Amino acid sequence: MRFLALVFISLTIFGCTNSNNNSTRLLDKIVSKLDITDLPKTSEMLDENMYWSIIEKSLQNTNSQDEQEQFLIREISKLTPKEMIGFRLRTDKLLFDTYNSEMWCAGYIMNGGCSDDGFEDFRNWIISRGKDTYYKAKQNPDSLINATDDNAEMYFFESFWYVALEAFEQRTGEDLYDYIDEDNFKTKEGYYPKIEFNWKDENPESMKKICPKLFAKFWH
Repeated sequence: MRFLALVFISLTIFGCTNSNNNSTRLLDKIVSKLDITDLPKTSEMLDENMYWSIIEKSLQNTNSQDEQEQFLIREISKLTPKEMIGFRLRTDKLLFDTYNSEMWCAGYIMNGGCSDDGFEDFRNWIISRGKDTYYKAKQNPDSLINATDDNAEMYFFESFWYVALEAFEQRTGEDLYDYIDEDNFKTKEGYYPKIEFNWKDENPESMKKICPKLFAKFWH
Protein backbone atom coordinates (compact mmCIF):
# COMPACT_ATOMS: atom_id res chain seq x y z
CA MET A 1 0.00 0.00 0.00
CA ARG A 2 2.86 2.37 0.86
CA PHE A 3 4.39 1.67 -2.60
CA LEU A 4 1.11 2.42 -4.37
CA ALA A 5 0.71 5.63 -2.37
CA LEU A 6 4.20 6.77 -3.42
CA VAL A 7 3.43 5.98 -7.05
CA PHE A 8 0.18 7.96 -6.82
CA ILE A 9 1.95 10.94 -5.23
CA SER A 10 4.70 10.83 -7.88
CA LEU A 11 2.21 10.70 -10.73
CA THR A 12 0.22 13.54 -9.17
CA ILE A 13 3.29 15.73 -8.79
CA PHE A 14 4.46 14.89 -12.33
CA GLY A 15 1.04 15.69 -13.71
CA CYS A 16 0.95 19.01 -11.88
CA THR A 17 4.44 19.84 -13.06
CA ASN A 18 3.52 19.10 -16.66
CA SER A 19 0.33 21.09 -16.28
CA ASN A 20 2.26 24.02 -14.84
CA ASN A 21 4.84 23.81 -17.63
CA ASN A 22 2.11 23.78 -20.24
CA SER A 23 0.40 26.69 -18.53
CA THR A 24 3.69 28.59 -18.41
CA ARG A 25 4.33 28.00 -22.09
CA LEU A 26 0.80 29.12 -22.90
CA LEU A 27 1.22 32.19 -20.70
CA ASP A 28 4.50 33.02 -22.43
CA LYS A 29 2.73 32.94 -25.78
CA ILE A 30 0.00 35.21 -24.48
CA VAL A 31 2.42 37.63 -22.84
CA SER A 32 4.63 37.74 -25.95
CA LYS A 33 1.83 39.32 -27.98
CA LEU A 34 1.66 43.09 -27.67
CA ASP A 35 -1.69 44.86 -27.50
CA ILE A 36 -1.74 47.60 -30.12
CA THR A 37 -5.45 48.35 -30.04
CA ASP A 38 -4.83 52.06 -29.51
CA LEU A 39 -1.68 52.35 -31.64
CA PRO A 40 -2.09 55.27 -34.07
CA LYS A 41 -0.56 55.31 -37.52
CA THR A 42 2.89 56.87 -37.57
CA SER A 43 5.39 58.42 -39.97
CA GLU A 44 8.14 58.73 -37.33
CA MET A 45 11.41 56.99 -38.15
CA LEU A 46 13.46 55.17 -35.53
CA ASP A 47 16.30 57.24 -34.06
CA GLU A 48 19.17 56.80 -36.49
CA ASN A 49 21.78 56.04 -33.84
CA MET A 50 19.56 53.30 -32.43
CA TYR A 51 18.98 51.96 -35.92
CA TRP A 52 22.66 51.68 -36.75
CA SER A 53 23.49 50.19 -33.37
CA ILE A 54 21.09 47.32 -34.10
CA ILE A 55 22.70 46.78 -37.50
CA GLU A 56 26.18 46.86 -36.01
CA LYS A 57 25.22 44.39 -33.32
CA SER A 58 23.86 42.04 -35.98
CA LEU A 59 27.15 42.21 -37.89
CA GLN A 60 29.16 41.45 -34.77
CA ASN A 61 27.09 38.39 -33.87
CA THR A 62 26.44 36.66 -37.20
CA ASN A 63 28.35 35.16 -40.10
CA SER A 64 25.79 34.94 -42.91
CA GLN A 65 22.78 36.75 -44.31
CA ASP A 66 20.41 34.10 -42.96
CA GLU A 67 21.88 34.47 -39.48
CA GLN A 68 21.81 38.25 -39.70
CA GLU A 69 18.18 38.22 -40.82
CA GLN A 70 17.09 36.09 -37.85
CA PHE A 71 19.22 38.10 -35.43
CA LEU A 72 17.66 41.36 -36.64
CA ILE A 73 14.14 39.97 -36.29
CA ARG A 74 14.88 39.00 -32.68
CA GLU A 75 16.42 42.39 -31.86
CA ILE A 76 13.66 44.38 -33.52
CA SER A 77 11.10 42.29 -31.63
CA LYS A 78 12.45 43.83 -28.42
CA LEU A 79 11.41 47.31 -29.55
CA THR A 80 8.04 48.94 -28.96
CA PRO A 81 5.51 48.59 -31.79
CA LYS A 82 6.06 52.22 -32.79
CA GLU A 83 9.83 51.67 -32.86
CA MET A 84 9.43 48.56 -35.01
CA ILE A 85 7.48 50.63 -37.52
CA GLY A 86 10.15 53.31 -37.20
CA PHE A 87 12.83 50.76 -38.09
CA ARG A 88 11.08 50.02 -41.37
CA LEU A 89 10.56 53.72 -42.09
CA ARG A 90 14.24 54.45 -41.42
CA THR A 91 15.16 51.68 -43.86
CA ASP A 92 12.87 53.19 -46.49
CA LYS A 93 14.49 56.61 -46.01
CA LEU A 94 17.98 55.16 -46.40
CA LEU A 95 16.86 53.39 -49.56
CA PHE A 96 15.32 56.61 -50.85
CA ASP A 97 18.53 58.57 -50.27
CA THR A 98 20.60 56.16 -52.37
CA TYR A 99 18.25 55.95 -55.33
CA ASN A 100 20.51 57.50 -57.96
CA SER A 101 22.38 56.75 -61.17
CA GLU A 102 25.84 56.33 -59.62
CA MET A 103 24.64 53.79 -57.04
CA TRP A 104 22.79 51.85 -59.72
CA CYS A 105 26.00 51.75 -61.73
CA ALA A 106 27.81 50.19 -58.77
CA GLY A 107 25.07 47.59 -58.37
CA TYR A 108 25.13 46.81 -62.07
CA ILE A 109 28.87 46.27 -62.08
CA MET A 110 29.02 44.22 -58.87
CA ASN A 111 26.16 41.91 -59.86
CA GLY A 112 26.71 41.67 -63.59
CA GLY A 113 23.40 43.42 -64.14
CA CYS A 114 20.78 45.04 -61.91
CA SER A 115 17.01 45.23 -62.50
CA ASP A 116 14.64 47.59 -60.67
CA ASP A 117 14.00 44.99 -57.98
CA GLY A 118 17.66 44.04 -57.96
CA PHE A 119 18.62 47.66 -57.31
CA GLU A 120 16.31 47.65 -54.27
CA ASP A 121 17.90 44.44 -53.01
CA PHE A 122 21.38 45.83 -53.67
CA ARG A 123 20.74 48.95 -51.59
CA ASN A 124 19.30 46.81 -48.81
CA TRP A 125 22.57 44.89 -48.83
CA ILE A 126 24.52 48.15 -48.52
CA ILE A 127 22.45 49.21 -45.50
CA SER A 128 22.95 45.79 -43.92
CA ARG A 129 26.72 46.36 -44.02
CA GLY A 130 26.46 49.17 -41.48
CA LYS A 131 26.63 52.93 -41.13
CA ASP A 132 30.22 53.43 -42.25
CA THR A 133 29.79 51.38 -45.43
CA TYR A 134 26.47 53.04 -46.20
CA TYR A 135 27.60 56.65 -45.88
CA LYS A 136 30.86 56.11 -47.71
CA ALA A 137 28.95 54.45 -50.54
CA LYS A 138 26.43 57.27 -50.57
CA GLN A 139 29.27 59.72 -51.06
CA ASN A 140 31.18 57.53 -53.51
CA PRO A 141 29.71 54.17 -54.64
CA ASP A 142 33.16 53.00 -55.74
CA SER A 143 34.07 52.76 -52.04
CA LEU A 144 32.05 49.53 -51.97
CA ILE A 145 35.22 47.86 -53.20
CA ASN A 146 36.08 47.65 -49.49
CA ALA A 147 32.89 45.71 -48.73
CA THR A 148 33.34 43.04 -51.38
CA ASP A 149 33.80 39.38 -50.55
CA ASP A 150 35.52 37.01 -52.94
CA ASN A 151 33.18 34.24 -51.78
CA ALA A 152 30.00 36.21 -52.50
CA GLU A 153 28.05 35.31 -55.61
CA MET A 154 25.74 38.34 -55.56
CA TYR A 155 25.42 41.52 -53.57
CA PHE A 156 21.70 41.45 -52.82
CA PHE A 157 19.78 41.16 -49.53
CA GLU A 158 16.06 41.19 -50.34
CA SER A 159 14.85 39.84 -47.00
CA PHE A 160 16.57 42.65 -45.08
CA TRP A 161 13.70 44.89 -46.17
CA TYR A 162 11.21 42.69 -44.34
CA VAL A 163 12.83 42.07 -40.95
CA ALA A 164 10.75 44.75 -39.22
CA LEU A 165 7.55 43.43 -40.80
CA GLU A 166 8.31 39.92 -39.55
CA ALA A 167 9.17 41.13 -36.05
CA PHE A 168 6.00 43.23 -35.90
CA GLU A 169 3.80 40.35 -37.03
CA GLN A 170 5.37 37.99 -34.51
CA ARG A 171 4.88 40.40 -31.61
CA THR A 172 1.48 41.84 -32.47
CA GLY A 173 -0.15 39.47 -34.95
CA GLU A 174 -0.75 42.48 -37.18
CA ASP A 175 0.53 43.81 -40.50
CA LEU A 176 3.02 46.64 -40.01
CA TYR A 177 1.93 48.31 -43.26
CA ASP A 178 -1.47 49.03 -41.71
CA TYR A 179 0.16 51.32 -39.13
CA ILE A 180 2.20 53.54 -41.44
CA ASP A 181 0.92 57.08 -41.87
CA GLU A 182 1.10 57.05 -45.66
CA ASP A 183 -0.07 60.65 -45.98
CA ASN A 184 2.93 61.97 -44.08
CA PHE A 185 5.69 59.58 -45.09
CA LYS A 186 6.91 60.20 -48.61
CA THR A 187 10.58 59.15 -48.57
CA LYS A 188 9.87 55.65 -49.82
CA GLU A 189 9.28 53.56 -52.89
CA GLY A 190 6.58 55.12 -55.01
CA TYR A 191 8.01 58.59 -54.52
CA TYR A 192 11.47 57.98 -55.96
CA PRO A 193 12.71 60.75 -58.25
CA LYS A 194 13.22 60.06 -61.92
CA ILE A 195 16.79 58.99 -62.62
CA GLU A 196 18.76 60.60 -65.43
CA PHE A 197 21.35 57.91 -66.14
CA ASN A 198 24.90 59.12 -66.75
CA TRP A 199 26.12 55.66 -67.84
CA LYS A 200 25.07 52.93 -70.25
CA ASP A 201 25.78 49.22 -70.07
CA GLU A 202 26.60 49.18 -73.77
CA ASN A 203 29.25 51.79 -73.07
CA PRO A 204 31.52 50.18 -70.45
CA GLU A 205 33.79 53.21 -70.36
CA SER A 206 30.93 55.30 -68.97
CA MET A 207 30.58 52.80 -66.10
CA LYS A 208 34.31 52.65 -65.54
CA LYS A 209 34.38 56.42 -65.17
CA ILE A 210 31.93 56.29 -62.26
CA CYS A 211 33.27 53.22 -60.43
CA PRO A 212 36.82 52.49 -61.67
CA LYS A 213 37.82 50.19 -58.78
CA LEU A 214 34.65 48.11 -58.96
CA PHE A 215 34.88 48.00 -62.74
CA ALA A 216 38.44 46.68 -62.57
CA LYS A 217 37.44 43.93 -60.14
CA PHE A 218 34.13 42.77 -61.60
CA TRP A 219 33.79 43.72 -65.24
CA HIS A 220 35.28 41.09 -67.52
